Amino acid sequence: MEKTVILGLGNLLYGDEGFGVRLAQHLYAHWDFPPGVSVVDGGTQGQTLLTFVEEADSLLVLDAVDFGLEEGELTLREEVPAYITAQKVGPHQNSFSEVLGLAALRGTLPQRCALLGVQPAVMTLGAHCSPAVEQALPKAADQALALRRRWGIEPLRRARPRHLSAPVLARL
Repeated sequence: MEKTVILGLGNLLYGDEGFGVRLAQHLYAHWDFPPGVSVVDGGTQGQTLLTFVEEADSLLVLDAVDFGLEEGELTLREEVPAYITAQKVGPHQNSFSEVLGLAALRGTLPQRCALLGVQPAVMTLGAHCSPAVEQALPKAADQALALRRRWGIEPLRRARPRHLSAPVLARL
């Protein structure tokens, strides 16, 4: 069975830096995926994420990335280099780039790897998600689901939401 990982990166305590985690939580809350698909709150775990990368045949990374775009603008890169070349504004940049680089060196990069990123606006400790990034979340969810469908994965809408992380985190 093909293994697909949807990996949300970021830190909810730093405003828009939590975009990837928020989006992963949203997808997990509102959609059921077929067997073999995992939605992972990767947070800022760094090299411990190598296990998820290496087990995946297909990997979708969700993250806030500074590509020099308008605040809240989304970017979908369907080929992610082992080292992400855009300037990264979050504290896990080097660690996750190293994870991809290590997987490449070990010959264990997923067959398909994509990055869905948002241009952050607010990256300060204790900040809430900016209005621009908050407004981008529904469109980002649609793009993530569309990519999954192109990869042959048909999610089903849930009747009742569920939580990927502790329910208290969903209120941040």
